Amino acid sequence: MDRNARSRLHQHRKRIERRAGSTEAVQFFNMLTSPALLEATDGLMPEHRERLYPPTVTLSMFMRQALEADSSCQKAVNGWAAQRVADGLSPGSTRTGGYCRARGRLPLSMISGLTRETGRQLSARARPHWRWHGRAVKLVDGSGISMPDTEDNQSAFAQPSTQAPGVGFPLARLVVVICLATGAALDAAIGPHSGKGSSELGLFRRLGAAFEPGDVMLADAFYCNYFLIATLAAAGIDVLFEQNGARITDFRRGHSLGARDHLVYWRKPEIRPQWMTLEQYRAFPDELRVREAKSHHQVLVTTMIDGKISKDELAALYSRRWNVELDLRNIKTTMGMEVLHCQTPEMNEKEMWVHLLAYNLIRLLMAQAAADTGVDPRDLSFKHSLQLWTEWNCRGLMATTDSGQLFALIAQSEVGKRPDRIEPRQRKRRPKPYPWLKTSRAQARHDIIRYGHPKRPK
Repeated sequence: MDRNARSRLHQHRKRIERRAGSTEAVQFFNMLTSPALLEATDGLMPEHRERLYPPTVTLSMFMRQALEADSSCQKAVNGWAAQRVADGLSPGSTRTGGYCRARGRLPLSMISGLTRETGRQLSARARPHWRWHGRAVKLVDGSGISMPDTEDNQSAFAQPSTQAPGVGFPLARLVVVICLATGAALDAAIGPHSGKGSSELGLFRRLGAAFEPGDVMLADAFYCNYFLIATLAAAGIDVLFEQNGARITDFRRGHSLGARDHLVYWRKPEIRPQWMTLEQYRAFPDELRVREAKSHHQVLVTTMIDGKISKDELAALYSRRWNVELDLRNIKTTMGMEVLHCQTPEMNEKEMWVHLLAYNLIRLLMAQAAADTGVDPRDLSFKHSLQLWTEWNCRGLMATTDSGQLFALIAQSEVGKRPDRIEPRQRKRRPKPYPWLKTSRAQARHDIIRYGHPKRPK
């Protein structure tokens, strides 16, 4: 790069830093323009004119929506207008149209790219004692997300077939890769909940770039698949899964490593999957050597076959798979991503990535707090950290200048130690005794006008 080009790049970055620091309303963007993330942010920033809602402000407002209980666009616009007045600027209009158009102009590649980069940097900077035997362990799991019942959403993410037309909601399937050490979201894929290529395994096949040689993939029995294990093993990635219920484990066979612990060869399935070409099928090995070990009524499957890792260590690592369930709960329930709010599939995908980006920035604060206080990031409470950051930001405090006190407060609340926790998937509080809506809302209104409200069941 010549001298003039370097000078222009330096000036451009300085403009971004000044814009990011000009108001507390873009506090999240200040974190994105830290030295570690500035280069990635700069490379993903789209060309734009100076508007009321430039990309920096729009993305920050979008992320704040993801973290607040009232996630309406009106609340976001009202907050931005109030902040401009506090900064001595013209408030502009409080109509939401300009902000919604600005959100539509944000490139999906920018939001997803920043999410992946923040996750990658967080995972790469994990302290050695946060890792498992010095290795990066990456959790994988899937979940479902609902969204508004619009024609566009229905065409991309159809509602379940068990729901009648007009009374259901489009449902999407989400698969996420999460760093075990820091909790950062590394990558994600979203697709319809049903149909060809929409299974968790189908979505996971899009996420190969989230793994590097030497990593360990940790997931439940659904991912215990011959072709998936063979693909990851060829890339130098080890796996640890629970045995799939469709496969029979016989510890009398294979090479014994101890009580209910052996090495065994799996033969390639004779039936080729529909998504796989004949050439791809033939490229897979005819046999796959894996280790099977039984512990606490679970049969575990792994490609770590050298015997240096004991069966008890594998069982202890697999017990930490539960963290991905907690992480998904933090993203969906604590941050309110169970139901997306946008009217089109494109904006719903952006909203998903904005939630993951905001989630990663809270995880960044937690990792910094853990490093400063000498604790493990997994011992800190995500909800506590999110609440602290929201209150910190609302009072105009800066994460950069007041970081020591912020990190000390985050580290004060540690989650309880609950090994082997079991909870029933049942609800204690009874819902209100209203019947289900089984016709369209318009038809229900028409019936009420004509016949009156139906009698409530006794």
